[in-house]
Amino acid sequence: MSDELTYGEIYAPIYEEYITVQGKVAEVGETVAFLARYCNGGSALELGIGDGRVAVPLSERGVKVDGIDNSCSMLKLLAKRTDLVKAWQGDIAHFSSERRYNLVYCVYFTFALLFTREAQIACLRSAAQALDDEGVLVLELGVPGLDPLVGGQKTTTARLVNHENTILNVSVHDPLTQNLVSTLLWFSGTSVRRLPQRVRYVYHQELDTMAECVGLELTERWGDWARGAFTERSERHISVYRRRSP
Repeated sequence: MSDELTYGEIYAPIYEEYITVQGKVAEVGETVAFLARYCNGGSALELGIGDGRVAVPLSERGVKVDGIDNSCSMLKLLAKRTDLVKAWQGDIAHFSSERRYNLVYCVYFTFALLFTREAQIACLRSAAQALDDEGVLVLELGVPGLDPLVGGQKTTTARLVNHENTILNVSVHDPLTQNLVSTLLWFSGTSVRRLPQRVRYVYHQELDTMAECVGLELTERWGDWARGAFTERSERHISVYRRRSP
């Protein structure tokens, strides 16, 4: 998808700094521990592999990790980090693989970068086809907040505020398509960065329905990578799907 490609090319130069500020580097250990139990030294495919933040430490646990990403710049960052992970440039909505995996996973809300319902269903279908008979699909997604989502209007939310950084998110919301067209404004010291982003948010119930359409069923849902409970206060969910039994 061109939107995902644009995202990768824009974020690649500052990606490591950005995910560190967002706390994603700090939780890698929990993320990898969660994922590793589903492949136990077997094979995994990451959708939107980026710079290998998760794939590289997962491969160091003996898992054979492959990956897909639309961004050439992101794949170059990955190649600089390791030669243990095989990755190719492609669209995570429409891909095929001769190999079947114990685990297919998509983290850090990458799934939401697929900007239409059709693309999201296509991604789930492609992922399901890439699983072996006992394989699982793991998705990390945010829980949409209702308060700021005013139809057709601009909304501003603070994503991060500390003594060094302030990140504001300014969005235009289309409730008919569940699209948010956003600009992140990142204030750090005397610099200001402008980072555009387009996403389609998905409620967990809708995600379950889309998964059912491609032959998958929910087996687990957690509130974080440490397997905390998913509750009405959760800001994200980690959902685990398997092929539906005949």
